[in-house]
Amino acid sequence: MKSITINGSQRESVGKSSTKALRNAGQVPCVVYGGDKPMHFSAPELAFSKLVYTPNAHTVVIALDNGEKIDAIMQDIQFHPVTDRILHVDFYQTFEDKEITMEIPVQLVGTSKGVLNGGVLKRPYRKLKVKAVPSKLPDFIEADITPLGIGNKLYITALENEDYKFLHPDNTVVCQVKRSRNSVMAADEDEEETEETAEA
Repeated sequence: MKSITINGSQRESVGKSSTKALRNAGQVPCVVYGGDKPMHFSAPELAFSKLVYTPNAHTVVIALDNGEKIDAIMQDIQFHPVTDRILHVDFYQTFEDKEITMEIPVQLVGTSKGVLNGGVLKRPYRKLKVKAVPSKLPDFIEADITPLGIGNKLYITALENEDYKFLHPDNTVVCQVKRSRNSVMAADEDEEETEETAEA
C-alpha cells in the first residue's frame, strides 16, 4: 500500500485556546493513538489533501520536527459543518507485526454481460473492511464483474485472499446486476423473435 508523509510538530499544550490558535494559523490539531500514550501534534491543513480528498487508501508516515517518525493509519477526521475545513484528525499507530483493520476501496474490472443486456449494476459496498499486517494491506480490492448476468450477485467469498481477512459475513453482496425496464423489454423482444423463427 502506498504511504503518504505528513510533516508535523509535536505539541505540548492541548487546551482549547492553543487549539484555536493552531487552526487560525492554518494548522490542524492531531492525535496518534496506539503507542505507549497518545501523542499530540499539528500539521498544515494542506498536508492532508492527498490523504483525505482521494478515493484511495493510504498508510501514513508522521515525520515530526524532532526527527521522530511514526507509522500510522488515519482513524477519524472531523470537518467544520459550514466551511468543510479540517478541524481534527485521529491516527492509529501501526507496527509491522500487528494486524490492523482498514477500509479498502473496491475496484471493478471487466464489463458485465448483464449490464450489456440492459441490466443495472448496483454496488452496496464501495469499500470493504479488511484485517492484515501493514505490509499485506492492498491499495485496492479487484472485483471482476465480467461473468455477472442479469440477476447475478458477486459475493465477498469470491474475493478472498491469503494476505488479508475480510471482516464481513460470507453472504455479503459486493455488487449485483438487477433487471431494469430496458432489460425486460429486450428479453420480451428476444422471446418474440424466437417464436417467429420457430413458426417460420
